[in-house]
Amino acid sequence: MLSRLREGLAQNGDDARPHFVVCGSDALVYTLAEELANSGHRIRLTVIAPTRLRSDVPDLGQVRNIKVMRADRLDERTFRAAGLSGATALALVMPDDVVNLHAALCAQAVEPDLRLVIRMFNSGLGYGVSGLFADCAVLSDAAMAAPAFVAAALGEVAPTYFRHAGRTLYLARRADVHERHVVCALTATDGKGQVAVLPAEPSLAEARPEDLVLAEATGRPAGDAVAAQRLVRARRRRWPFVAIGRAVRGAVSRKLGIAVLITLAVTLIAGAALAHSDHVHGFWRSLYVTLLTAVGSSDVEENRGAVAQAAQLVLTIAGLALLPLITAAVVESMVNARLALSNGRTHHPHTDHIVLVGLGNVGTRVLRQLKDFGLDVVAIDRNADARGAKIAQRLGVPFIVGDAGLEETLRAASVQTCKALVVVSTDDVTNLQAALNARVLREDLRVVLRLFDDDFARRVQGAFAINTSRSVSRLVAPAFAAAMLERDVKATLPVDRHALLVAEVTVAAGAPLAGRALRLADRPLSVRVLGLSRPGSQGVNWRPDPAHQLVAGDRLLVVARRAGLRALAEQAAPPPPPLEQTRLDAAH
Repeated sequence: MLSRLREGLAQNGDDARPHFVVCGSDALVYTLAEELANSGHRIRLTVIAPTRLRSDVPDLGQVRNIKVMRADRLDERTFRAAGLSGATALALVMPDDVVNLHAALCAQAVEPDLRLVIRMFNSGLGYGVSGLFADCAVLSDAAMAAPAFVAAALGEVAPTYFRHAGRTLYLARRADVHERHVVCALTATDGKGQVAVLPAEPSLAEARPEDLVLAEATGRPAGDAVAAQRLVRARRRRWPFVAIGRAVRGAVSRKLGIAVLITLAVTLIAGAALAHSDHVHGFWRSLYVTLLTAVGSSDVEENRGAVAQAAQLVLTIAGLALLPLITAAVVESMVNARLALSNGRTHHPHTDHIVLVGLGNVGTRVLRQLKDFGLDVVAIDRNADARGAKIAQRLGVPFIVGDAGLEETLRAASVQTCKALVVVSTDDVTNLQAALNARVLREDLRVVLRLFDDDFARRVQGAFAINTSRSVSRLVAPAFAAAMLERDVKATLPVDRHALLVAEVTVAAGAPLAGRALRLADRPLSVRVLGLSRPGSQGVNWRPDPAHQLVAGDRLLVVARRAGLRALAEQAAPPPPPLEQTRLDAAH
């Protein structure tokens, strides 16, 4: 791709810059357009968006050097008007799988040699679609982003795996793997809260247990799976009396519960005073006298002492109040259970569970992964027909239909006793309101929040002490952009607030890297080399010699940030031909 970009520029100048087209209607279309516009490549970029975009999508006019076209239908007519004929690549990132598939078929009719990058939620459909087109990449933003939210909910590292050349690599904390299984350091912490991404390999003295590494899977579960198992075991070990108490607390209102407790306390104190005054000995006899007096089965005895008479009077009055209060509590719990059932709300209080708000594309993926870990989940969505509603029903997950921004909805999900609150709906206002209201109900609650704007997410995380805030579009846009540029991306790793790309880069003949040492391709904080494949070989040398002289056809497996991968690809591509010579060749 990079060589084709350069050749096009050299031969025809800026008027024939490679043409990229992006179609979408939600936050991803804006972020992807911004990613491509800032990629460093001289390209023409056209964005096709509906006449009316979602309210959370910024103005596409803010992205410089792009052309915006409005169209409510992606068909051949629209694509021809957008100049798709002769275009280099098309990204279809509409939130509907069927719309994307239909658009891909129409686009192929306009430009058969087009590279397609298609967003798909349904993995089965995506696998079939990839075989329909000669040059196609099918990506799932939900699948790429979900591990980051699961990791934050567990307070651990989610199981991000990828397999290459017969080896399975995964994301883990350094403390969870043996040093000999570490392939590459991904983060390094300086002890002051500053995190460096893709650092040079630290010494044993500098390495910290909480640092993230890329490790080789050897049959032992990742640290996050172990953490999930610990959560399950802890949930099973909890005392039954605690669970019963929480169940009663969830079924009865706060004011009624306080009234019942006060009346019970008065009854016990008065009963103890009466039993002591009458010299009643033994627990059973004391309980017998107390209960009978409380229900009104007491006789007036003028010969009793003043203390005994006062205790008897208080006990009888308390008993008159206690019976109606108990009746009211039973009736209220039954009414609450019926209302909860009719509203689709859980009527069994939970504890040590995960409250998941939003069952869209990302929420559904998060739900599946949490259930795979064996964790209890209570789901909330304002739409009864949300994408993940049927999956929640099939998995036996309680599903509450309601506004997660309301305190009563959060109470219905037992947010006071949950392990974490994960808010991943597509409405930023609802997400933030749900997070803040949940913190009012429980100050120490772990909150994982989805917001569109990455800068806003970072500021919210600091200002409101939210444990983790993430922008899905920021996490996945680099992978979509890399796929459009035909870079061979093997996996995406969510690390800190970044999405690291695992990719393979081939050294071309005449490239600046050809004939130079391998160590020059490894750039701390930007690119780390994982392995080397020699020309004609399918295997990977996972510990290549840094002094190896690179030759044409060498393939580097690297983990890199977006800018680092772009710079490495430029160094591995052949230099553009001289402009004057190209014009002479074209003239002849």
